[in-house]
Parts: sequence; structure tokens; C-alpha cells
Amino acid sequence: MTISTIIFYVFAAILIASALRVITAKNPVHAALSLVLSFFTGAVLWMLIEAEFLAISLVLVYVGAVMVLFLFVVMMLDINFEELRKGFWNFFPVAAVVACLMAAEMVLVLVAKSSGLANFDTVAPLPEGVSNIKQLGVPIYTDYLLPFELAAVLLLVAIIAAISLTLRRRKNTKYINPADQIKVKKADRIRIVKMSAEVEAPEPAAAADAEQKPAA
Repeated sequence: MTISTIIFYVFAAILIASALRVITAKNPVHAALSLVLSFFTGAVLWMLIEAEFLAISLVLVYVGAVMVLFLFVVMMLDINFEELRKGFWNFFPVAAVVACLMAAEMVLVLVAKSSGLANFDTVAPLPEGVSNIKQLGVPIYTDYLLPFELAAVLLLVAIIAAISLTLRRRKNTKYINPADQIKVKKADRIRIVKMSAEVEAPEPAAAADAEQKPAA
């Protein structure tokens, strides 16, 4: 058994344990952290088959952006963990049946000869001077250019739809327009008003004392 095989089995065990922890953890924050560990472990497995670009993309995109944002959202939400724990055992029988069916299907696919998995050879190492980024980028922008562009358009439409669904103005919400703030001038901020001078009148008690005081 080589070192690569030992590393593969060790990280595969960690990946399975962390994936089970994602669906069994009652605390959403713990589940999110377990998912981060799953992504890191999957990146190591991809590194073993010399898919460095996919491994780095998995870490940077999913761990560095998606999961950090997801973790912030989970931590900012006021989640009642007691309410979440109440419904766990109610749905556990259905979840167990679905999990057993999925596991049986996976085993059937791996065992069945019609799947053709036994005919696949191990991944051959890349020759020196060959970049897997180039090997991945050339087919995408040549043979699979149309599916790639269709996927990009689909993601753009999904982004626009998500923004349109969440973009709504409430009547009682106060908001400012940065464009109007930039266009403002000095005359718009200060208004000079001309008015006559006002003389302060003496108080009634002081005026009466002055009238009663005899002249020297």
C-alpha cells in the first residue's frame, strides 16, 4: 500500500464522517462547519488525482465565499434550536427510509456490471509540462462553448429573478438616493431669508419700578 493510498483512505473516512455530521448535527453552525471540513477534504482528494485547479476552486469559491456567507447568515438569524430539536424524531423514520433507499441505489450502481464502472482504469498521471487548467479550459471554450454560454445566461437570469423578487419598496421605509446627493448644490442646502430686526422689549416689572423711582 502506497502513501497516496493511505492518504486517500484517511481523507475519505474524514469526508464521510464530516458529511454525516452535516446532516446529523442539530446546531446549524456546527453543520456548516462540518460542511466546510467536507469541502477541504474533497479538495485534498482532488489534489491526489492532480486536479489542482478544481481543488483550489473548491476551496476559494465554496469555502472562501459561499460557506462564509452562509455561516454569517446562520449566525445572524435568531434560530430557536429547541423548536428544531422537537421535530427531529418525528421525521426520523421517513428520513431513514429515504437514506436506506439512496444507499441501496448507490450500492446497486457500484455492483452492477451494466454500469461499466469496473472497466474504468485508474487516473493516469499527467506528463511533465501539461497544465490541467489548459486541459480543462480548451474543451470548455471550444467543444462545449454553447453549453457554457447557456449556463452563464441561465445563472444571469436566476440572479435577475432573485433581485426582482427581493426588490420591493415599503411605504414606511426611508431611503436616500446617492445620485441626488451628488447633484446637490450650496443653494439647495442653505436658504437665506431677509427679515426686519426685532428689539427686545423691557419686562413689565422693571418698567413699573423705573416709573415709581423719583427723579434725583
